[in-house]
Order: sequence, then C-alpha cells, then structure tokens
Amino acid sequence: MKIFNSHLSLVPFMLLSSCQHQKNDNDTYLPPNIVVILADDMGYGDLSSYGATGFSTPNLDKLAMEGIRFTNFYVSQPVCSASRASLLTGCYSNRIGIKYALGPGSKIGLNPEEETIAEILRERGYKSMAIGKWHLGDDVSFLPMQQGFDDYLGLPYSNDMWPVGYDGKPKEKSKHPELPLIRGNESVKKIRTLDEQAELTSLYTKEAVTFIEKNKKHPFFLYLAHSMPHVPLAVSSKFKGKTKQGLYGDVIMELDWSVGEIIKTLEKLGIRENTLVIFTSDNGPWLSFGNHAGSAGGLREGKLTSFEGGVRVPCIMSWTREIPKGILSNKLASTIDILPTLVRITGASLPEKKIDGIDISAIMKGDVDATPRRVLYHYFADNQLEAIRMDDWKLIFPHNYKSYENAEQGNNGYPGIYNSLTTARKLFNLENDPGERYDVSGLYPEVIDEIERIAQEAREDLGDSRTGDVGKNRREPGRLSPK
Repeated sequence: MKIFNSHLSLVPFMLLSSCQHQKNDNDTYLPPNIVVILADDMGYGDLSSYGATGFSTPNLDKLAMEGIRFTNFYVSQPVCSASRASLLTGCYSNRIGIKYALGPGSKIGLNPEEETIAEILRERGYKSMAIGKWHLGDDVSFLPMQQGFDDYLGLPYSNDMWPVGYDGKPKEKSKHPELPLIRGNESVKKIRTLDEQAELTSLYTKEAVTFIEKNKKHPFFLYLAHSMPHVPLAVSSKFKGKTKQGLYGDVIMELDWSVGEIIKTLEKLGIRENTLVIFTSDNGPWLSFGNHAGSAGGLREGKLTSFEGGVRVPCIMSWTREIPKGILSNKLASTIDILPTLVRITGASLPEKKIDGIDISAIMKGDVDATPRRVLYHYFADNQLEAIRMDDWKLIFPHNYKSYENAEQGNNGYPGIYNSLTTARKLFNLENDPGERYDVSGLYPEVIDEIERIAQEAREDLGDSRTGDVGKNRREPGRLSPK
C-alpha cells in the first residue's frame, strides 16, 4: 500500500448519494466515467455563459446549467506545455520541470516517473484515451501511451509548429518538420494544409465518440485536448461563416458542437448520469492575433502573462447524478485540483510523490461554506514567482512581461506586436477589481506581509529565479539520453 501525502481517504467520496449507480452486465457497480475536454487558448470570455457575443455556445451553456460553472478557476501557468503538465499530474509545472511550450524535437518531456490521471485511474480498472494536442514531449518515450493511456490519436504539439506561414502557404525554410498526426506511437499522416487542419475538430470528436461507445460497459477516462482555437484557425465547412464573430466564432461554435456530440453519445448509451464531464482551457487568449484571438472577458492581458487574462479560464463541470444543477461558484480552484478530486470520487490512490492539488469535491457538491483552496502560486518564465493569489487578494511581484495593451494587434491570422513592460510590486483586490487596475498596496500592508510570508514558503519549496532561490522540492523532467 502506498504512503500518501494528503488527508484524502482511500474510500470513494460520495458527493450527494452513492456514486455506484451505473451497472454492467454482471449487475456489479461501476465508478463514474471521466471526460476532460481542454480547449487551446480559449479566453475567459469565449463562452456565452461567460459573456461572449457574436456567436453562441448552446451545448456548453446547457452543460453549465446542468452542473457547476466556476468564475475563479485557474491554470498553473499561462502557456501550453506547462499548463497541460499540471492538469495531468496535479503539480505546479515548475515542480516537475516543465516550462514554456515544448517544440518539435524537444530533448525533455513529462517524466514517465510522474503519475498522471490516466495512471492513477488505471489502478481502478479504467480504460483511457488521449485525443488531440499532447505537447508534453514528442519523443516516443514521452507520448501518452508511455504516460498511462491505453490509446492516443492527435498532434504531438501545437498546430502552428509546422513549415507553413501565416498566409497558409509552405515556407521555403522552416525549423519545423511537417505536422504529424499520431495514432498510438506512430505517425500515420502529415497535416500539410489549413484545409486538413479544418478537419481536426471533427476527427477528434469522431474518435472520442468511438472510444466512449467501445467502453460503455466499464469505467473510462477520456482526455480530449482540442487543437483549436489555437492559431492557425481552421474550421470545417459545416461551420464556416456561421457567426458574426468571423472565423474565431466559427471555430468556437464547432468546439461547442463537439461537446454536444459527446453528451448525446453519453445519453444514447444511458451513461450520462454517471459521467463527470469537465470543460476548461489551457490558458487565456493569445491577444496579439487580434480577430483570430479570443476574449479575456474584461480581465487584464492574456496568454503569456500572469495577469488574470492569462491564467483565469472558463471551467464547467457536470455530473448529473451527483452535482446539483445550476451552481455558480466563485471559490478559488485550479486545474491542479482535478487529479486529487478524481482520486476522491473514484477511490483511486494519490501519487506517491508530492503534488500541489487540493480536493475540491465539496465545492462540486454545492457546499457554499467549503473553501478548500485559499492560495495559488503564479509562476512563469524561468521559474519566476510572478504573483500569488490569496483569497480575494493578488500580490504582483516585480517582473518583466509582454503586454498586449496599447500594442498593435494582428489581423486575419497574422500576429501583432508586444510591448515589453516592467511592473512594480502591486496589490489588487480581485473581488472589487478583477481587471487589476487599482493598486491598493499602500492601504493594506498587513495583507502584503501575509502574502510575502507565503511567498517565502513557495521559494523554499519551488524556488524563484528572481530572488535566486533554488527550491528544495523540484523534480527533473524526462530527458533524452545523449546519442
């Protein structure tokens, strides 16, 4: 038996009643199915239920009405690879050595010695599949089937890491190889054009439906990580030109359709009630792409920054048998909390190594008094502690950042420019000022003192390149052996 670093019990936590309702042919009970759907670069304001205009997301709106919608939900870092590593392991990404976005031919990846959601659920008899963008190392030793998944179909990294220009035409010289579509551990096709990228959302959805149908009689974990709406944007003919928001709106509506197809499949098979569906994004919008970027919903900045627009994302969870309908939660939560929450509701075992996530099942239950998380670290760049959230307070530490504000935006698939800025230490009250516009550090020195004490604990544990702290408990990523 494993030794655990958390207070979580091995006994499955029943949210409102027994989760043991779905039966197989032998009349034995099954734990809940898990579906995690991850959008790429979707902003906080990109769903109708979060204030989007110019297009609609009826399937995701319905999902929110049937479950819980979070308004203070965060990623660990505002960039692809780091964020995904955190979701799958329950760790701050700098704890496990993953930062930035890993490109083709990366010499590092998610260390296979780290335990992923797929691996902990395998111990409970779950079948699992990863579909879509992986971005945790493209060497075979780092791919999903070496990280606990039974099957995989998708792209090993971002859809812009290919030898094609912003005009959609092949580049004469490029550092990137052709974009491979991988099944299992083998490349089965090269994605060479935007027309071929336009079929990715439909392809992923069809594969997800097939996986669910195949595994309807025993518990499964589906991790569906869409390549969209990361640039370059591409949408199938059935959605092209369908919204007032242009191509970006068309892409979002196709993602919403994809969610609807998955829900319809669960309902058709009679397993919807005992399936937990989680929808979220890997970081905020890449605002330099202008009309090909999403909306931060009034929050400050976007992707690649630790301001709210970069790290606060939409999140909806629905499990119709166990989560009350129509919950709106402003409690602090993060993608790193998904793993320990799944441990609680499935009766799985926590990873042997230290993780950072906290069980948030009480929030899902609808317990208005539950506050499992009070603090969240915001690291970025080369292990730099850029901010800390504590309750409704957020303390920004001095750092350089790329700003989208007062910078020329791009248009029609071409990027704009960034302004390189430096921020001083600032304190914001996010309940009153979610846009982080009014520094109140002069009014609340006692709050700053408390967060600074928390920051020192973070530096001792995880380090901080700005202060020169190394951190005692960081782990190495997976590394390829020199040839």
